[in-house]
Amino acid sequence: MVTLTKIYTRGGDKGQTSLGDGRRVAKHDLRVEAYGTVDETNGVIGLARLHTEGEADAMLSRIQNDLFDLGADLCTPETGRKAEGALRIVESQVERLESEIDVMNAELQPLKSFILPGGTPASAYLHLGRTVARRAERLMTRLADAEP
Repeated sequence: MVTLTKIYTRGGDKGQTSLGDGRRVAKHDLRVEAYGTVDETNGVIGLARLHTEGEADAMLSRIQNDLFDLGADLCTPETGRKAEGALRIVESQVERLESEIDVMNAELQPLKSFILPGGTPASAYLHLGRTVARRAERLMTRLADAEP
């Protein structure tokens, strides 16, 4: 469990921030953009959860925890000084998510067209979360092209 004693550090006042390995980079660094957008996705899911309950809410909670893990993974470069022992996304997290998607899809009729965002507050927020997650994905693939 992470313990935060202060919300601010003043370490980023000059446009730099620290990665998980302690290296200082620009706040607009591609790695920071990637994990910041993952964090943004997590925030949108939090909004959706204000309108969910039961198993759907529990599933979204698990996804939020996985997104925190993904952010931690992204903020610690694989070649950095703290790479060994760093929190990383593991295959079982991916498998669980895919399994949950399969269960939900099994209950749906095949789509015949795209669905317009809306319907309920939860679905509207989840549509927004999907678009933010897709942006995070694009940033992560750019990052993967640039470095390990």
